[in-house]
Amino acid sequence: MKNLSLFLFSAAIFAACSQPASNEQQAAGDGVTSDTLRYEQESHLKNVRQLTFGGDNAEAYFSFDNKLLTLQVTNEAWGTSCDQIFYIPTNGAGSQKPPMVSTGKGNTTCSFFMPGNQQILYASTHLTADTCLTSPRVVDGKYVWAVHKEFDIFVADLNGNILRQLTDSPGYDAEATVSPDGQKIVFTSTRSGDLELWTMNLDGSALKQVTKELGYDGGAFFTPDSKHLVFRASRPKTPEEVKTYKDLLAKGLVQPVALELFMCDADGSNLHQVTSLGGANWAPYMHPNGQKILFSSNHASESGRQFNIYSINADGTGIEQITFDGVFDSFPMFSYDGKQVVFSSNRNNGGTHDTNVFIADWVD
Repeated sequence: MKNLSLFLFSAAIFAACSQPASNEQQAAGDGVTSDTLRYEQESHLKNVRQLTFGGDNAEAYFSFDNKLLTLQVTNEAWGTSCDQIFYIPTNGAGSQKPPMVSTGKGNTTCSFFMPGNQQILYASTHLTADTCLTSPRVVDGKYVWAVHKEFDIFVADLNGNILRQLTDSPGYDAEATVSPDGQKIVFTSTRSGDLELWTMNLDGSALKQVTKELGYDGGAFFTPDSKHLVFRASRPKTPEEVKTYKDLLAKGLVQPVALELFMCDADGSNLHQVTSLGGANWAPYMHPNGQKILFSSNHASESGRQFNIYSINADGTGIEQITFDGVFDSFPMFSYDGKQVVFSSNRNNGGTHDTNVFIADWVD
């Protein structure tokens, strides 16, 4: 993930709470005959199709030609007891195990296609940890994410051959995505002592620190013009909040219970806060028109366990609810032409804890 574990753990507790109007579905991989996976209120979505069937499937992101999706999967049936990186066509892979890009060792997270659509960027711990790393999910009664210092960023071809290692600094390097113009990578790193955004060239050169304020800056994406960044961030303010943040970070942990959306120029200038909703607001992605941001939030959930996708203008106005699942919707990404959106959801999981990938036509 960009640290998916908290939200899937929360959502799994209530995985049978709600389903769309019908679970009618063809055989795995054949999609759905009619728009039965869309909630009635989801007016911006059309022709919702389910692309994966079983396990935890998340962070599905389009290739530059909109034909493929890279994603991270935990699925015991595929022999993955913690996240590994796979890719599928945008019409799905059915129940068949798709090609795996990562090594199958250690933990992986945050994959993204490179320009040319023949290589995939991802973070992995396989150099220092062959087996799945473990970490607490709750500390002092509050959910936490792990930021394993063993993560580094790699590039592999579609056959799973690692072509190059982009980071080798001690500490956490992960959450990498590529600019739409194919020139830069943004990622989150602890190399400066805090969880900050950094950029680099596609070969790992020209490292530049983007953010510098205390708090967790992560899950960043470039805007469609590649000139700005949109991301999630925590900003501990009180002495108690600062102490808690620093103490947890020293243990390789963060609390993601208070996150808001921020934007800045690609060099870190003009930093400003977009949302002030409270709760956890994360997984932002901007529409190719450069006007609206999709993101996931629990700000309207009394329990804090229900996440849906919302839209907001880049200036922080005009918030609108996009999905209406009873449990968990997140990780939205628009296709590069703006015609489709892909997201992860607990809908249609038959009362299990499965999180699957869905794709829909976008209706403005």
